[in-house]
Amino acid sequence: MTRVWVAGLPAPQGSKRHVGGGRLVESSKKVKPWRTAVATEAEKADFGEPPYVRVVAWFYLPRPKSHYRSGRFAHLLKPSAPRLPGKYPDVDKLARSTLDALRMGGAYADDAQVVTLHAHKRFAEFGEVPGAMIEVSEGGL
Repeated sequence: MTRVWVAGLPAPQGSKRHVGGGRLVESSKKVKPWRTAVATEAEKADFGEPPYVRVVAWFYLPRPKSHYRSGRFAHLLKPSAPRLPGKYPDVDKLARSTLDALRMGGAYADDAQVVTLHAHKRFAEFGEVPGAMIEVSEGGL
């Protein structure tokens, strides 16, 4: 099993749009920096060459400033702040962009090798850095 920490803003892989000449580009400008960060960290790790892969990812998303109180209590959450990020971005789209980046970084040769995927998202707590903890191991049933 190999674990990597990727600091940064986890970005979902959205739709692609056609720009002419048979070219497609990502709709979201946040995807490229996220993929680059994941691929860079993956390149530093030794994943081996398993035929089947299991991926577990924990995404730590930044809380909106509106979740926090103000003044000297600015480090405390408002009672109305949600416990988990039950809205955008979708966890499946976060996983898609991350799986592509892991392949680019050499964690495995093909996305089809991923036979087990567990993806979780939560808010980064006050003082925590947004990003993702990604665990890649040999998978199987």
